[in-house]
Amino acid sequence: MFYTLLAFVLIQFIPVDKTNLPVDEKVNFVMVEKTPSKIVSMLKSSCYDCHSNETRYPKYASVAPVSWSIKSHVEEGRDHMNFSVWKNYNNDLKKSMLEKSIQTIENRSMPLPGYIVYHNEANLSTAERKVLSKYFGEVLKTLK
Repeated sequence: MFYTLLAFVLIQFIPVDKTNLPVDEKVNFVMVEKTPSKIVSMLKSSCYDCHSNETRYPKYASVAPVSWSIKSHVEEGRDHMNFSVWKNYNNDLKKSMLEKSIQTIENRSMPLPGYIVYHNEANLSTAERKVLSKYFGEVLKTLK
């Protein structure tokens, strides 16, 4: 028991970088696509913590090993799609990202169920999911 407690205390000294890169609004999805405010609100509450450089880390993200898991999820989310650098992607990649986004929204695999447990505001209703999927579909049609 003593060694377990000691290990828990010691791992708290392993730093986790929670710095967000600066956001250039000229390449940010919501500005580039002139996204309506209703959609912006949904994206910010349900997607941006893991899929942008605007991550809002909760207080519990400072406690190891939870902090490691959260950081890993954020990095993985940004690797799949980062709204903050949207304009920098080529059209084929944008199409793929939007198609995958529509799929994951409709099959309810995003936002992650574990994320929703601690972030109730991210829990999109069926109607909100339809609106967001439809919007992504409209953006998809504009890509050549």
